[in-house]
Amino acid sequence: MITQTSIWIAVIVSSAACYALKLAGMSIPQSWLAGPRIQRVAGLLPIALLTALVVVQTVTDHQSLVLDARAIGLAVAIALLIARASFPVVVVGAALASALIHHL
Repeated sequence: MITQTSIWIAVIVSSAACYALKLAGMSIPQSWLAGPRIQRVAGLLPIALLTALVVVQTVTDHQSLVLDARAIGLAVAIALLIARASFPVVVVGAALASALIHHL
């Protein structure tokens, strides 16, 4: 069983690891980061990570793959983004589509 003490230990260890990683990143010489390939990868990496997070949260339910109302909401959001809708319209449209399918 997970105790409150073990949770706090995990939080403190993760915080220390994140701080050490950030410190290591700030210690890299600027000349290493100035290359065009590094700049391109650094610009695309957050997009790839966010996309992976959205897909995992949309089509999984703990240990299994699931296609439910969340997938419809994602499809509506993609369609609205392709149509160049504003961000609030995309969010509201996806939420409404997901809610509508969920309640059917």
